[in-house]
Amino acid sequence: MNPGDLRNKVAIVTGGARGIGKAIAQSLAEAGASVMISDLRDEEAAAAAKEIQRQSGRPVVVMHADVSKLDDMRALAKAAIEKFGRIDILVNNAGWDHLMPFLKTTPELWNRIIGINYLGVIHACHAVLPHMVERKQGSIVNISSDSARVGSMGESVYSGAKAAVVAFSKTLAREHARDNIRVNVICPGLAETPLLDEIRREEFGGKILGSIVNYIPLKRLAKPEDIAPMAVFLASDATSYVTGQVISINGGLTMVG
Repeated sequence: MNPGDLRNKVAIVTGGARGIGKAIAQSLAEAGASVMISDLRDEEAAAAAKEIQRQSGRPVVVMHADVSKLDDMRALAKAAIEKFGRIDILVNNAGWDHLMPFLKTTPELWNRIIGINYLGVIHACHAVLPHMVERKQGSIVNISSDSARVGSMGESVYSGAKAAVVAFSKTLAREHARDNIRVNVICPGLAETPLLDEIRREEFGGKILGSIVNYIPLKRLAKPEDIAPMAVFLASDATSYVTGQVISINGGLTMVG
């Protein structure tokens, strides 16, 4: 069985316009999947889809959708089914963060972080799972963070939201094993993405990130392309007996048993 074979599969990737999401969408397409990207960055998403489709030869469709809104996720699922006939794979990648000491955070920041990083996963799963249950098959890959497993300075609410994704995913894995639906979690460490660049430019974020590479055994930050192969592997039939698992990809920064 080829772990990279996703021919005849249909995948949704939220937050697929750039960074890890784009790399995952590209890897899924290169493995043979038809892909629907959702994002709020319309121009970047369209450019990503065009590039991925040109390189992979697979159809890649873009939809403007906000993961923090359940109706948008329902519309996304409906559009994918209308376009491709089914949904086999859901990758909940959309995320956002702003580094700040907890006592300086505000309810507005809490709501945005939780809305994107946790409710976004809930909304997408609630929209897609009925279709997967009806077909008695599917793979969901939720992108959490290593901060969910060990905490992270300046990321109190983000870490909590990402930890919630882990517990939520394990529960769905238990509830829907009977439906032949697998749910697994990837916890990336720090990766070179546009979001990380934005955080670096902030005074507090820059201080936190300034020396972090010195503590990574492999002595570099991840590239989005370091994360994507695991998403493909978990989405494929090669992992048909893997569900409810949490996998860190962090260069050895944390080693959680």
